[in-house]
Amino acid sequence: MATPLRIDVITLFPSMLAGFFAESMIKRAVSFKAVELRTIDLRDYSQDVRRTVDDRPYGGGPGMILKPEPLMKAVDAVRTLASRVILMSPSGRRFDQSEARRLAGETHLVFICGHYEGVDERVREACVTDELSIGDYVLTNGALPAAVVIDAVVRLLPGVLGGGPEATQDESFTENLLEHPQYTRPVEYRGLRVPDVLLSGDHGTIAAWRRREALERTAVRRPDLLVAQAAGDNERMKTNLQNEEKHDDCEGH
Repeated sequence: MATPLRIDVITLFPSMLAGFFAESMIKRAVSFKAVELRTIDLRDYSQDVRRTVDDRPYGGGPGMILKPEPLMKAVDAVRTLASRVILMSPSGRRFDQSEARRLAGETHLVFICGHYEGVDERVREACVTDELSIGDYVLTNGALPAAVVIDAVVRLLPGVLGGGPEATQDESFTENLLEHPQYTRPVEYRGLRVPDVLLSGDHGTIAAWRRREALERTAVRRPDLLVAQAAGDNERMKTNLQNEEKHDDCEGH
């Protein structure tokens, strides 16, 4: 059996994640020992009887900042040489499916969930290996964004979804495309009918239809994905040409 992915979440609100970890696919992943999940209450690493974890920002300004001492001590308590320490922050790079796949290949993820006006910059400098955002908007704390990333990562672990690798191969964003339309029984409902091509049994025709629908849906709803796909295709083409040139040079000698 493969070693389970270990995930630790440092947060001021462990109870926000308790229900999430105990339901649906995450619960299944834990029971299959595909993942080990733990929440760490940041206040357990405070330095006073009031369990203080925040203070006013130097230089003035609104709100409070999470102090470096509790955060760094919490990270030190769980971090190993193999850990990826992830700060959930609006200033992080945009989380996407390719990032989910990369993180699913790690052995230990530590999530730091911000709150208030953010975290002391020294935490970023000393502890953080990755900074992620789930979108261009602001939430009250980082627990919910961490849950989003964890869900996207854990469902990619072997055996979690069932159905083998095919279960996640044709999903939205797998090839920088949105997923094609999906239908199930009945064939017709309230005058709305399943496209005949899906009833034809011709797998080649069905695959072509799905590809065409995915491209059309992406072009209308998320044209930015097609731009990213084209850029990726160009980069791969350059790499292939460079490899071919190197191969030709080697044969020439």
